[in-house]
Amino acid sequence: MVKRVAFVTGSSRGIGLGIAEHLARKGFDLAINGVRDESSVGAVLDQLRQFGTEVIYCQGSIADADARAGMVDRIRTHFGQLNLLVNNAGIAPSVRADVLEATEASFDQVLNINLKGAYFLTQTVANWLIAQKKATADFQASIITVSSVSATVASVNRGDYCISKAGLSMATQLFAVRLGEFGIPVYEVRPGIIKTDMTAGVAERYDTLIAGGLTVQPRWGLPDDVGRAVAAIADGGFPYSTGQVFMVDGGLTLARL
Repeated sequence: MVKRVAFVTGSSRGIGLGIAEHLARKGFDLAINGVRDESSVGAVLDQLRQFGTEVIYCQGSIADADARAGMVDRIRTHFGQLNLLVNNAGIAPSVRADVLEATEASFDQVLNINLKGAYFLTQTVANWLIAQKKATADFQASIITVSSVSATVASVNRGDYCISKAGLSMATQLFAVRLGEFGIPVYEVRPGIIKTDMTAGVAERYDTLIAGGLTVQPRWGLPDDVGRAVAAIADGGFPYSTGQVFMVDGGLTLARL
């Protein structure tokens, strides 16, 4: 039996690594992505290989068109197929700034990676998935984009980040509609407050907010929580769903009185 292949962007640590681990448990071979040198992520790759998974590392930023093309070419050359794209790579603004004071430089940096890079990587991969579906009718293919509750929850001190995630949410719907005729579902997973390097600088603030009832489930989310959700979707458990949002936020966005 030919194993399924998944490409997870931003997967050498944090949420992406949590996703990669659970996909490995489901039997996927993996293309891991990050901006660090491969020598710096050797332990991560070895960790994933313990699940019996074949793993390659695709170094580069998804904001760079040539790097994106190179990653896809490497996957095509090494595995000869791709079944799943998980758009996970993203950054927070280097400096949180009020929307009345935020800079164009920060906006461009965040949007280029979080939205533009993911959008055009999805375009490239989608065309490859279509070709594979046309060649083999029962070929299993899907796309999952990891966005954030910030797609709909306003944070005025990081507007660029919120806009990037809102854009990703619409991109999910657009590709879901376009790829529907080919039987390629597209999903969005929307995490809440997840304990990662990205949130380390504001951990004390979120500790207080969570203790005060910000989330219905009174704890931080973990990369493992997101990984479980993505793996469940990727495994084909929702065949009559596409363009849908799966919340992994501990109830943060539930309307309450």
